[in-house]
Amino acid sequence: MRITYIQTSLHWEQPEANRRQLAEKMATVYGRTDLIVLPEMFTTGFSMRAEALAEPANGPTFQWMKEQAANAGAAITGSFICLENGQYFNRLLWMQPDGHFYQYNKKHLFTLAGEDKTYTAGQELVLIEWLGWRIRPLICYDLRFPEWARQPQNPEMRYDLLLYVANWPQPRVHHWKSLLTARAIENQAYTVGVNIAGTDGNGLVYSGDSSVVDYAGQLLSGAAFSEQVVTLELELEPLRAYRERFPFLEDA
Repeated sequence: MRITYIQTSLHWEQPEANRRQLAEKMATVYGRTDLIVLPEMFTTGFSMRAEALAEPANGPTFQWMKEQAANAGAAITGSFICLENGQYFNRLLWMQPDGHFYQYNKKHLFTLAGEDKTYTAGQELVLIEWLGWRIRPLICYDLRFPEWARQPQNPEMRYDLLLYVANWPQPRVHHWKSLLTARAIENQAYTVGVNIAGTDGNGLVYSGDSSVVDYAGQLLSGAAFSEQVVTLELELEPLRAYRERFPFLEDA
């Protein structure tokens, strides 16, 4: 599977400007990738002004992702601020070219930023099947909680690819890189973390350091500080062979 991650700065609390700049970046890989991964809250930055910025579940960002996925011939995923049934969610949307979609609401809310006072925590994990792959999408702070990413004991329910979309500040980037590697090793799965780069409206600095780590914890791709659109190909057979050679998951 060809996977593209987009590491970019964001226009603070400007959804239209962010959708426009991301469409331009994604257009460079249309027809040449199978999955495009955008950061957390890619339309606004990590804002707590949900009352002013939230969209309905099928609002402008949903429709934009539907159009972009069809144009790209690829799945697209990232999170945005969603209003549903009177509650605000940090919602990851996964959109496929045919309009089929999945959604995941962030479970672990970042109390240091007051996210828990603004948003409602999700309660359900999502398992996505795409091009023969099984994919588990999660969001930023979820990375600190290994039990939420733990592979199921049932082999039929295990995932091959673990995704984190994020706004992870530079002062704790060592944690980001270390935990992505740990999640890959302990779950024997490709692990992808996509972060932003630049400075947000709160003055927080983000170094990016978006990463792709293989099932053995080896870094396949990393991007620090600069804005980048990176595509690489991941293969299932080496992962399956590695799990057969080292059946650690069976011993849990």
